[in-house]
Amino acid sequence: MPVVKLNSANVLTASCPAGRAKIDLFDETCRGLILEVRSSGSKTFALRYRDDHNRQRQIKIGNAADISPSEARKIAQRLKSQAITGRNPAQERKDKRNIPTVAELSVRYLEYAKTYKRSYDIDDRYLRLHLLPKFGRLHLDQLDQTQIMDWLASKVAEGYAQATVNRWQVILSHMMRMAKKWGIPGSERNPLEGVKQKECNNQIERYITPAETARLKAAVEASPNTQLKYIVALLLLTGCRKRELLDARWEHFDIGRRVWRIPMSKTGKARHVPLSDQALAVLEQVPRFKGCDWLLPNPATLKPFTSFYNSWDTARRAAGLLDFRVHDCRHQVASELVNAGQSLYVVGKILGHAQAKTTERYAHLSQGTLLNAVNLAADASGTDWAEGA
Repeated sequence: MPVVKLNSANVLTASCPAGRAKIDLFDETCRGLILEVRSSGSKTFALRYRDDHNRQRQIKIGNAADISPSEARKIAQRLKSQAITGRNPAQERKDKRNIPTVAELSVRYLEYAKTYKRSYDIDDRYLRLHLLPKFGRLHLDQLDQTQIMDWLASKVAEGYAQATVNRWQVILSHMMRMAKKWGIPGSERNPLEGVKQKECNNQIERYITPAETARLKAAVEASPNTQLKYIVALLLLTGCRKRELLDARWEHFDIGRRVWRIPMSKTGKARHVPLSDQALAVLEQVPRFKGCDWLLPNPATLKPFTSFYNSWDTARRAAGLLDFRVHDCRHQVASELVNAGQSLYVVGKILGHAQAKTTERYAHLSQGTLLNAVNLAADASGTDWAEGA
């Protein structure tokens, strides 16, 4: 165990004796600092120390060709200080090297999300198209709150909806929370923990008039997609969610009781949708395909539509309703119900809302209903304020 004062001169001249694989030269001024000289000619500074369990450890400091003995001595002193205070520099370095990238974590996260999230495919798409191209190559401990929030803000400036960008923030933060729960190195600090989402302020109130409804009806009936007219009609007559309708089976409908049982809704529970006379009339016209139990399958595949956006977009353009979205059909039903005098409780039961505040956001009173209300209030006062004015 040769002990020498490691300096530039003896580091340069140090060599491994013939017949040996390596030799360790110990620094006489910094206990534990060694120069490992191999028969291949490589020379490496390292530190030997004992951990909390009195086990001997060794951690590489760097190649002698890259750092000087004095620099190696400073690093060794710092590492020794860490060991004295109960830390394990060698284990910490090993853990750091095991910190996965965001892309690597996303694989495990998506497998986990698939087990319980009905919107798993949305998370998958947002990660693949937006989050991973930006952050995928970064290791978890490299994620920076300022960098993330600045990027999210830039996406809004580019035209993405704030609600969409907020969803990206939620996914990334949830991934980090799960990584910490799983004990994955680098997840001890979640850069998005406690960061509030920005207000959306993007609520759109778009409700179609009877005349616009008639134009939309004509447009969907003229569509090459022969199922579109039934899809749109049932969306506007039941207030169901798009995916609930596309995944519906004939067996879910009890025509005698006038009810549609949706086995699994967004709330995670089954719900029952009452069927109006018009809804029943539309169901009578829906064609059935031999050997197919889906209510409104794609005629080409006899499987549920993944999307009908192109045919819908063509039809709404033809009807002059470019700003009317598929989901607005659900808002339309809610508003028609509340303007017909139905309570928010009834509207919420029909739409399958778990919370009353959601129904309040969906259902909007029309100008006619509001005008009728203020006229009734004025008449009830018993005083004609315009008389003699």
